[in-house]
Amino acid sequence: MTQRGRAGARPGGRPDGRRTRPEPESRTAAPRIDLAAARARVRAVIEPVVEKAGYDLEDLTLSRAGRRHVVRVLVDTDGGISLDDVAVVSREISAALDAAEEAGGELLSGEYQLEVGSPGIDRPLTEPRHWRRNVGRLVAVNGVVGRVVSAGETGVVLDVDGATRELGFAELGPGKVQIEFKRMDEADFGDIDEDENDDEDDDDEGEGEE
Repeated sequence: MTQRGRAGARPGGRPDGRRTRPEPESRTAAPRIDLAAARARVRAVIEPVVEKAGYDLEDLTLSRAGRRHVVRVLVDTDGGISLDDVAVVSREISAALDAAEEAGGELLSGEYQLEVGSPGIDRPLTEPRHWRRNVGRLVAVNGVVGRVVSAGETGVVLDVDGATRELGFAELGPGKVQIEFKRMDEADFGDIDEDENDDEDDDDEGEGEE
């Protein structure tokens, strides 16, 4: 995740990196703005930038944090997104926000911090692309747990206890990926020849005898 502070501010809330005394809340609180309207303005600027870079804008939130506003952006794509990808798209979003403000005034009042990242495993599966990107994973949806076999234009195919179930997107609620822990009896500890190890131990013991 990358962060950016506007108006010379650094992440952490100290513009010059030095300790400062706490200020009264009336001076440190972010300016009061219509967050819904501001979020819409920000989205109109950054969504085309994200799409042009080849990613999907999965979520955009805007909140207050002391004397700043925090803009959190989640992006994703088929095959996943790396930290380097996040850094690149973060710079492009930041540049677009700066250009929009220079051209038509402030999108947000006061300072803001930009955070860009990718969705976590706990992110609900609500769009066809979410299901497509989780083929092979175990998910819980509509009260059942099954493995995603395939995801098409109209729905998904799940393997539920060995039985195939086809569900259309219209009847699917939000899916949730299940965390799987590898069973001990399936774990690979490498090829260890116990007899060979025993022979080596016997040889070592015999070397010290006269």
